[in-house]
Parts: sequence; structure tokens; C-alpha cells
Amino acid sequence: MNLKYKRVLLKLSGESLMGEQKFGISSDMLTYYAQEIKELIAQKAQVAIVIGGGNIYRGLSAESSGIERVTGDYMGMLATCINGMALQSVLESNGVYTRLITAIEMRQIAEPYIRRRAIRHLEKGRVVIFSAGTGSPYFTTDSAAALRANEINADIILKGTRVDGIYDSDPEKNPNAIKFDKISFAKVISMGLSVMDMTAFTLCQENNLPIIVFDINQSGHLTRIAKGETIGTLVD
Repeated sequence: MNLKYKRVLLKLSGESLMGEQKFGISSDMLTYYAQEIKELIAQKAQVAIVIGGGNIYRGLSAESSGIERVTGDYMGMLATCINGMALQSVLESNGVYTRLITAIEMRQIAEPYIRRRAIRHLEKGRVVIFSAGTGSPYFTTDSAAALRANEINADIILKGTRVDGIYDSDPEKNPNAIKFDKISFAKVISMGLSVMDMTAFTLCQENNLPIIVFDINQSGHLTRIAKGETIGTLVD
């Protein structure tokens, strides 16, 4: 099968794992994502994943609870490891070989991040799950996704969200919002659209790494995008 994007980095939010719940991890959502990723792997794509931790703990909301920012950020990083372990377990129970890689050393549960080793795993057809963000506070998992995608020479970042692309205003609030099929990095910045945080976005812009924002909850979209179908919004 000819893929337009052979090595992809999939960015998932922690909140996407909650499903209909208000907290934690939904087994239904884990199973759904595992099936979508398995389908993509079957097309011989190389898949890396960065997953957030907002379903368990949000570092940004820590200060209101009296926890200092740096400590809160590290707590958020640990939450991404829990999500990574859950996704790894379900992927492997579906017959997909995975490696959980962490930016904070915890040898009993995950490999430390070594760039060459991570790339080798991808070349061998294993799904690589990057956890613990960048390993440093003050950086979001969006920044981790942009950093890792550039480091592993990914063809594209696929940002799975609840909406089917980028609009000129919030489509959940404005029924007349206009969707873009394609938009430049410069236009996203000039219009003040929120795709990723600015650190992550700038890293992609400077290294000419395209981003596709799409609705992850539409079955089959992941594979169809990798094959080159126009789904969601392409930022390049």
C-alpha cells in the first residue's frame, strides 16, 4: 500500500481517553484507539504516539491547589506515563508490538529515551509511545510531540481532536464558523488560531513539519489521512 505519510506522530490528549466519563481512562476509548492504530500499522506505517495526561492531572491547574508550577508539571508528566502504560497494554493485547519510552527514567516500566533506539523500534514496525513529555517543566505535551516528531524525522504530526479541523472561530459556539482544508503557519499565527501552543507550533514552523488537525473519533480517519486523503486541516 502506498502511503503519503510513512512515519507519523499521533498526538492524543489525555482528555480523549475519558470518553463519556469526567475523569480517568475509559476502556472503550482505549480499545477504539488501539483498533485505529492497529489498522494504520497494518498498512506498514511507522507510528509514534505522544499522549497527554489531562484526564488524570493537569499541571496548569496545580497552582490554584497550592502546588507549585514545577511540581505540578512533573505530576502531569507522571500522568502521561500512566496513560502510556494503559495504551501499551491494550495495543499489545490486540497483537501490536509497542515500546513505552519515557523522558523521566523509570526502568521498571519504560525505556529511557534514546533517539537512535526509538527510530530503530519504528523501523522494526513497533509502535513507540513517548511519555513524560519533554522531561522538563514549563513544556506541554504539544511541545513534546513537536520535539519528538522532529527528532525522529516524522513526515507529519497528526493531532487528533474532537473537531474535524481548524475553523476561523469555535465551531462549538459559532454554527457559521468556516473550516479550512489547508492553512499556512503564518496565517494561523496572524489569525490567532489555537492549533498547538506557540512553543510547539514555532518548532514545527521552523523545521517545515506539517500538522494535520482532524477528528480522531471518526473511525478510519487515521489510515485514510496516512494514505493522502484530504481530511481535517493541513497546516504547512
